[in-house]
Amino acid sequence: MIKFDNVTKIFPDGTVALDNISFEIKKGEFICVVGKSGAGKTTLVHLILGLELATSGNVYFEDVKLNDADPLKIQEIRRKIGCIHQDYKLLPKKTVYENVAYIMQVEGKDNAEIEKEVPRVLDVIGLKDKVNNFPSELSGGEKQRLAIARALVNHPEIIIADEPTGNLDPYNSYEVISLLQKINQAGRTVILATHDREIINKLGKRVITIEKGEILRDEQAGRFII
Repeated sequence: MIKFDNVTKIFPDGTVALDNISFEIKKGEFICVVGKSGAGKTTLVHLILGLELATSGNVYFEDVKLNDADPLKIQEIRRKIGCIHQDYKLLPKKTVYENVAYIMQVEGKDNAEIEKEVPRVLDVIGLKDKVNNFPSELSGGEKQRLAIARALVNHPEIIIADEPTGNLDPYNSYEVISLLQKINQAGRTVILATHDREIINKLGKRVITIEKGEILRDEQAGRFII
């Protein structure tokens, strides 16, 4: 589904963010990308999304070479990916319901579909009683669940969670990870980028460990070892 083939990413200031890395992610996998801050995890995510292009080597999404893809094709690919960020990226002046509905409106969905789908997703992620609340009225865990709802509502094939538990306490962190596991069990591919050792070691999923832009190890049922 996603393939990195000898990918190097060098920024204009000479920083080598990724150095000749290769790996493949299959449909339906739950994969953890781990490493210390600055290891290259976020750059890897940006390459998958087409926000950055490889300096050398190739990134493929379903056999599409992203370096050669035009902007319309990149947009088409991004619609297949739902992103969850550490800083939530919520719309502060919109309610919980409106935050999720907005994502569907951007994709051109009609009102009938929005009115059906938004309550369903909010029920699944446990926010059905918060539909009229604003983000400022939510706890950190609730904000992250709202971010997950926004990522899920258009039925993406892949969920990318970039440090989704970075601002959360242990209880809310495990709630978020539990939601990601359920999303994966429903058939979606999940890519979790994190430096949370305890979560990784309890998950028992495939782990790609990055250090200074290089892959140190790629192990099924891996552990956080740096």
